[in-house]
Amino acid sequence: MSTTPAGLRAVPDLPAIAPSELLDQVAAFVSRFSVFPDRHTAPMLALWYAHTHAVQHFYTTPRLILDSAEPGSGKTRVLEVAQYLVRKPEMTISITTAAIFRMLCDGPVTLLFDEIDAVFSPKGGGNNEDLRGLLNSGYKRSATVSRCVGDASRMKVERFPVFAPVALAGIAGAMPATITTRAITVHMRRRAPHERAEAFRERRVENEATPLREQLAAWLDRVGEDELVGAEPVMPEQVTDRAAEVWEPLLAIADLAGGHWPDTARAAAVHFVGQATETGTSVGTRLLADLRALFTAHEAERMATSDIIGRLCADEEAGWADLDGRPLDARRLARELARYGVRPGPLRIGGHVTKGYHVDGALFDAFARYLPPATEATPAGAVTAVTPVTAQVRGVTDPDRVTAPTVTPPVEPSPDDPPEQTPVTDAAVTPRSSVTPLTRHVTAVTDVTATSGGAR
Repeated sequence: MSTTPAGLRAVPDLPAIAPSELLDQVAAFVSRFSVFPDRHTAPMLALWYAHTHAVQHFYTTPRLILDSAEPGSGKTRVLEVAQYLVRKPEMTISITTAAIFRMLCDGPVTLLFDEIDAVFSPKGGGNNEDLRGLLNSGYKRSATVSRCVGDASRMKVERFPVFAPVALAGIAGAMPATITTRAITVHMRRRAPHERAEAFRERRVENEATPLREQLAAWLDRVGEDELVGAEPVMPEQVTDRAAEVWEPLLAIADLAGGHWPDTARAAAVHFVGQATETGTSVGTRLLADLRALFTAHEAERMATSDIIGRLCADEEAGWADLDGRPLDARRLARELARYGVRPGPLRIGGHVTKGYHVDGALFDAFARYLPPATEATPAGAVTAVTPVTAQVRGVTDPDRVTAPTVTPPVEPSPDDPPEQTPVTDAAVTPRSSVTPLTRHVTAVTDVTATSGGAR
């Protein structure tokens, strides 16, 4: 007859195992039941599952997002396996915010939300600010949410702790940006015909995962207080600001495990942070990225609003011709850019005054602040040869904004060989009494062009 009290389970003595090998086993275990989009996902999941057992030692807990373009891409399967590896799992599809408050009063649990797109999708109402606020606030240990509790005669304000690890699975596109910037996002995909994953059998998965979970808990309980509190792992140079906060717990655990894990974790951090940067988190950042590419491709320093919209909408892959059911227009363009302090101004183009944008000033500042560094070091409009200089002068139509191009002055001819007078016919400039500097520059460029033509 068993002497174990009802409701308790006897835990067998587990053999000692090196932390790096333990994490290897967790990564290999989760890889049996899922086909991940890259080699970084399984190690990242192993570290994320491990951090749930030491979350009390960290200031932040990164959100884990599993999204996909279509259903049936394996998101739920990842959560089903995760519930047997994380600390105190609470897996749910639908739960009230009040219920979460009450659960968290008993200490951090690991919230595993499936079909989260149904909660935040505009088609489903999308108005769940209490839950969004809870998920945002619970990212940091010091966060609480205040609520009035009690009846009218005994009403009081109660502060609920909301710090807890959270994993969210759903169709891509519905997640609020305030959550995605606090998360590590895995873009799951449907398995290809040649890809195979082991069948999920709940009882077998539970039995095999239990020793791994208990060894994770035992290891981190044993060393967490001394090794993880106040840990400041070295970040890759690509991982800064909010991204560094997100990855700090995972890199601290990787450094503690040793072996290949410090390098493996940092490679994963660079991968996921770079992926998030390329994907973008808002319409505004996508618009800034496409504007920078547009100005660079045309070597332009300014462009009319009508030209910007026409060229953006002409790119079928960019999606600006169908933005929320209608094409991008001047009003939407101005509204999106105004959030970054960028506003249109008057431009004189082809003898007419119109509205448009300069790449210098506020727009250039927005590029630097909200986009990764450009791959090309040469700025738009830079003078690198005689041909670009000629094109630049022909494009100048505002005599008040003439910038003298840097060109090599022509060699002075000898008195015995008077220079041939080349009339200015190519430059689209109408001589006026107020544009003497422009005439001088056009003449200089014409001479350089003529000299260069002889060399060809």
